[in-house]
Amino acid sequence: MRQSILQSDVDARGLVIDPRTKLLLLITMAVFVLGSVGIAQLSFINPVLCLIPFCLLLLSRRIKVAVVSLLIYALIYLVTMLVMPHTTGLINFLLLGTSVVVMRLLPGILTGMYVLSSTTVSEFTAAMQRMHITEKLTIPLSVMFRFFPTVADEFSSINDAMLMRGVSFGGGNVGKMLEYRLVPLMTCSVKIGEELSAAALTRGLGGSVRRTNVCRIGFHLADAVVITLCAAPYAGLLLSRCGVL
Repeated sequence: MRQSILQSDVDARGLVIDPRTKLLLLITMAVFVLGSVGIAQLSFINPVLCLIPFCLLLLSRRIKVAVVSLLIYALIYLVTMLVMPHTTGLINFLLLGTSVVVMRLLPGILTGMYVLSSTTVSEFTAAMQRMHITEKLTIPLSVMFRFFPTVADEFSSINDAMLMRGVSFGGGNVGKMLEYRLVPLMTCSVKIGEELSAAALTRGLGGSVRRTNVCRIGFHLADAVVITLCAAPYAGLLLSRCGVL
């Protein structure tokens, strides 16, 4: 079975960062990049935040994904800066919509991809226990943490099987493509959710006794760098609210 871009690989993940640092980075990207909080006052920090997931993917040896995504982001940025000011009407509207979607969504998607591909369920569970998060939240998140990579892997297998049978968009097989790919995917998704829930309970999540964990998590130099970069926009927003910036 081939390795999915969302499947965690401990042996090939390169830079090791604590799961709590990754959660902080994910929240920061959602607030300042996707939510555009303080974008007027912190316009100089936003590009730095957008570069973080590209760098982390490169350091985690997801070179192809990082390079392709960076080229797409750079292309959209250049179009926004150089082409869009000289357009009007429908073309300007389409370029504006595309640039907003890509430049706001892509960094957050890549950050989520990095978190999923570089963190095991055991590490995530240990981090949640360290933060004293209730298991009512930990168990569903642990299930969802492996749900998307597994569904992506199943979709890839279904796609390969349908291509072998000639079921694709071309040749007037659009109806069969939707039926033979979406229906198995929906069925597999339901089964995967049930199996992952059973696996989580089998591993001791939700029990009365505190679950032990053999994986090691902790903060290192890389965590300090990422936390500093994440703290910068919060500090800048606070200073701007106080009238300093």
